[in-house]
Amino acid sequence: MSSLAKQISVPIFSGQNYDYWTIKMKTYFQSQKLWEIVEEGVTLPEDSSTSSSAEKGKLENKKAKDSEVLYYIKQQWDHIFPRISVATSAKEAWSILQKEYQDSAKVRIIKLQTLRRDFENMKMKDSEMIDEYYTKVCELMNQLKAYGEDIPEKRVVEKLLISVTEKYDPIVTTIEETKDITTLTVIELVGSLEA
Repeated sequence: MSSLAKQISVPIFSGQNYDYWTIKMKTYFQSQKLWEIVEEGVTLPEDSSTSSSAEKGKLENKKAKDSEVLYYIKQQWDHIFPRISVATSAKEAWSILQKEYQDSAKVRIIKLQTLRRDFENMKMKDSEMIDEYYTKVCELMNQLKAYGEDIPEKRVVEKLLISVTEKYDPIVTTIEETKDITTLTVIELVGSLEA
């Protein structure tokens, strides 16, 4: 494992924000080329006596990776650990957490609808600065993405333009008259609004 990986701490799951935790863990495991172990597990041959030494070496390597991933998954808060303590493979531990914490399809649909409504109704408060408001919009977009909804950048630009406070109206008018809204990026828009 690289020295960078040893410096990066593995995300700890507290029982809250399961979707965010899984994104972080999946990204971490992918960066270490370990995600395949979580998804597929390690399949043991029925009869290892007929395996070549190369096949046995690959199997031992996979088993070592499985143990490493299982170790990382088991490094959770004390109240989470008992749920996965009996798991003997990374895939099994991951599945246990997934079954317990991932929302059912019906709950996910309801949450997605709530997040969509929140996005549609979102308006900047008079007391907010543009960077604070943009952070709130980003957080909501990330939640939507975690539930499988990807909002196109054009839609986010439109949302920002119509939802900022009245004090930004002159800047919004200038942006709408001088820039092509269809190709304007969110970063460019926020930069213009902050200027």
